[in-house]
Amino acid sequence: MRFMVMVKTDGASEQDASPSADDIAEMGRYNDELIKAGVLLAGEGLLPSAKGARVRFTNGTPTVIDGPFTEAKELVAGFWLLDVKSKEEAIEWVKRVPCTEGVESHIEIRQVLEPEDLIPSATAEA
Repeated sequence: MRFMVMVKTDGASEQDASPSADDIAEMGRYNDELIKAGVLLAGEGLLPSAKGARVRFTNGTPTVIDGPFTEAKELVAGFWLLDVKSKEEAIEWVKRVPCTEGVESHIEIRQVLEPEDLIPSATAEA
């Protein structure tokens, strides 16, 4: 089972605030644990929304909106893609994410929709 784990911004990442060397080292150790356990498929931090864009479709017509997205209440600051046996295992890994003292963090866990989830099983058709 694959899970997308999304780190929500605390606002600092939107201000181009770089993490401290200690924070980077701690996150590196956590990522090494994920790699050694064989569950990390991908993981990256993201630049602020000011350096991004959105494409909105209205009746099939695209409109490009450049960042920053100040009206957004929740923006993704980084992510991991994990391959684990269950949602519970994904939760256990996320509970170990290093977080800065005094900073409230929000991390969302969502299971990836797999192709087999879209194909009706043979037993359902019978």
